Amino acid sequence: MSLEHDLETHVADALGGSVTVEEVTVTPAGRRRVVRVTVDRPLPGAEGSDPVPPLSLDEVSEATRAVSEVLDGTDLLGQQPYTLEVTTPGIGRPLTTPEHFRRNVSRMVEVERLDGDAPVTGRVVRVTADRVELETRAERKKPATVVEIPFAEVRRGTVQVEFNRTDEEGR
Repeated sequence: MSLEHDLETHVADALGGSVTVEEVTVTPAGRRRVVRVTVDRPLPGAEGSDPVPPLSLDEVSEATRAVSEVLDGTDLLGQQPYTLEVTTPGIGRPLTTPEHFRRNVSRMVEVERLDGDAPVTGRVVRVTADRVELETRAERKKPATVVEIPFAEVRRGTVQVEFNRTDEEGR
């Protein structure tokens, strides 16, 4: 097994169910190593249409303490010094799994299809085990529509930054 896999197992055990470990990477940085642990909020279910709130700074800080204790208490990293970074996936992460789309319900995303057709941009309204539903924006002569895209046809999605979002909730 790889060092990253071993670390991920130990870290996930230490965090329990409070946060989900998305990824663990170890990269050299001069005489040190950088251990980057990406965490996120556990999903209430694989399918749904309810937004999933991001982790708060306090929750990330708590996860950082727990991860630090695990790393200090094991010899997985040996004697070489390391820098620990605990982070959330962030807006730049490509959306490639149903779970990624589920965490972005209510956000505007652009979905690239495997067949090379034009990307579809819309707000994620629902995610099921096999598809994502996007509500496209209304245009001059076209009303807003809901487009269903099977995950088997998705190359990747990208969260779109909205500076002036207006919706029924005023967010």
